[in-house]
Amino acid sequence: MTWNPDEAEAPQPPHSAATWFRFWLRAVPFGLIVFGGLGILLILRQPERWIYGMRRPLTPYITQGVCRMFFVISGMRFVTSGAPMPEHGAIVANHSSWIDIFTLHTAKRIYYVSKAEVRGWFGIGWLARATGTIFINRIRGEAKTQEQIFRDRLTLGHKLLFFPEGTSTDAMHVLPFKTTLFAAFFDPALRDTLSVQPVSVIYRAPEGEEPTYYGWWGEMSFGWHLVKVLGAGRQGLAEVIYHPPLRVADYPDRKALARACEDAVRKGMPPERRLL
Repeated sequence: MTWNPDEAEAPQPPHSAATWFRFWLRAVPFGLIVFGGLGILLILRQPERWIYGMRRPLTPYITQGVCRMFFVISGMRFVTSGAPMPEHGAIVANHSSWIDIFTLHTAKRIYYVSKAEVRGWFGIGWLARATGTIFINRIRGEAKTQEQIFRDRLTLGHKLLFFPEGTSTDAMHVLPFKTTLFAAFFDPALRDTLSVQPVSVIYRAPEGEEPTYYGWWGEMSFGWHLVKVLGAGRQGLAEVIYHPPLRVADYPDRKALARACEDAVRKGMPPERRLL
């Protein structure tokens, strides 16, 4: 049976005084960097829009710089293997935590595709809107509208990144990929030129901690997990593996492409993390 994040136990024991102390020691400077970067981004965004429209060739560098500072301040190590594709297209990855936002943006300037409810999340929703995130409702009736949004952004040359699992996990499982969002890649105007790059994201827990340490799933509170991660006495490792890009034109339909992406992501994980 497929592991279900909504049914799996997600313990949230109280944090120690030392954890809270380390959290504030890191959260304050990082908060200043995040909102300082956001201020600069908003100042530059209007002239950038006048000159380049929606292409946004400049401000993504600010977002990428802020994401890199997350690893500097938190103390978490970051490594990559493989190479981000230079060609036109999208990126798909397994989804373990809100940390993925920083992890995947550190190595490559991208635009996220996120579920619509994130738009209303305090702080996060504001940042997501400012950085060009695409918000979608995962309902069949809006599939055509979403495909059009994808087409428009891909035509501009944006690298779109989404999580086909549709939810985050405990960092130990890869769930079956949902196929709906892959349909936009088969538009006749895009199919022959687009590629999709599968990416495996692996989190190694700090020494002595459970391997699910960085996973964020089920009913686990974002605030509790944020304090846990930034307040950690020791930090672990985030690893990003870029697999060879898959040409959309080589696949007959969205289901075949989604299966190929899922297989690549799953094979990139350690053996014990390839489970459904």
